[in-house]
Amino acid sequence: MIERPLSAALRPSACPGLLRIVPALDGGICRIKLNGGSINSDQAEAVASAAERFASGAIEATNRANLQIRGIGSEQTALIDNLLAADLGPQNAAGDDVRNLMLSPGAGIDRRMLFDTRPLAGQILATLQSHEAFHDLSAKFAMQLDGGEDLAMLEHPHDLWLSGFEQNGEQRLAFGLAGCPTDRPAGSIALADGHALVVAVLELFLELARPEQTRMRHLLAEYSVDDLLLRLAERVSLQAIVDWQRVSGCGDLHIGAHPQAEPGVVYVGAVPPLGRLDPKMLRGVAQLAREFGDSSLRFTPWQSLLLPNVRAENAAEVIRQLQCLGLQCEADQPLSRLIACTGSNGCGKGLAETKGDALKLAALLHRHGPALNIHLSGCLRSCAAAHTAPVTLLAVAPGHYDLYFRDAAQPGFGALHAHNLTIEAVAALLDARSRSPLDA
Repeated sequence: MIERPLSAALRPSACPGLLRIVPALDGGICRIKLNGGSINSDQAEAVASAAERFASGAIEATNRANLQIRGIGSEQTALIDNLLAADLGPQNAAGDDVRNLMLSPGAGIDRRMLFDTRPLAGQILATLQSHEAFHDLSAKFAMQLDGGEDLAMLEHPHDLWLSGFEQNGEQRLAFGLAGCPTDRPAGSIALADGHALVVAVLELFLELARPEQTRMRHLLAEYSVDDLLLRLAERVSLQAIVDWQRVSGCGDLHIGAHPQAEPGVVYVGAVPPLGRLDPKMLRGVAQLAREFGDSSLRFTPWQSLLLPNVRAENAAEVIRQLQCLGLQCEADQPLSRLIACTGSNGCGKGLAETKGDALKLAALLHRHGPALNIHLSGCLRSCAAAHTAPVTLLAVAPGHYDLYFRDAAQPGFGALHAHNLTIEAVAALLDARSRSPLDA
């Protein structure tokens, strides 16, 4: 564990971290970066206590499988010290910003995984924190690693992604730059060389990028992928890939009970309403993990959580108790499929109170078909969703939104369908669309 005080070691940034609390309308924000999205029950209770004692009690699951505490007041040092004492911090102060490696929430337990990514992830995270040169990376520079799991978020763009596959009996990693695992890969590397590839990519990026080029996409505007691959091939052994495509899993695998690789064991997925937990809810989930699981929780890029290693015969009771705590465990409920940013209550850029409007929308929607994944954004920044949702509501004024439907031919949120709708009008339009046989 690192020592306090640490503030002098932190560089300026608008991104919150555990050690950098960023102001917002509703108070300070502290972001706790979790290794592989995982946290144990004791740590979860430490987060609940810190949010209760030193902040408003609002705890958010983020779209990169981390946690945030909102509404922090004047006792920032005490909050940070309590989280550090629970071993929720980085190895060193400068390493906090760069711990941006997203895994599948099913790492090590998913039935379809080709290998357990956690050992490689541990190597990468240790190097990110110990290698001083990597501390110059932007706090937004992000990587993704998956081992072929069904339960994997494949739509979030990353500066570097790695995805497991097998070729002639050999375990390998496909990889790509500035994109998603569903994109055409730039090349592949043996699994044993995965750590060396990450180091080579990061070192090359830092050598070539100018200070204003903080993301891989910025560098690719000046250098071609082929040029970067030629330079990488001087450092690590790369191969081209022919006819490989990352296959997406079922979109609802983060909700409800699902079998793990080990027979007789399941994980149970639950969605906090709009990604928000309170201390009582988080403590309750931590206790369920102790009683029925292995005392661990996993947060997901869908702003939800999993309880792994639950005996199959206990799944129904775990779901019942999660629902009593206020979490959603059924994929066909509108509130299970809605995400919303902080909105105007907590963010100066928000044009509408998105979370309140999302709750209103969930109550108004009627189920005439599969529940829709809907994203409410208070402004163009789209903080709550790193990918394009099937339906996006973009605030234009309090209680009023432009409605977009995802369209692969359109950038950003997709195709604009209607302008300046009230929440009631949105619900009526979406209900009518769900009844239409053309959209079945």
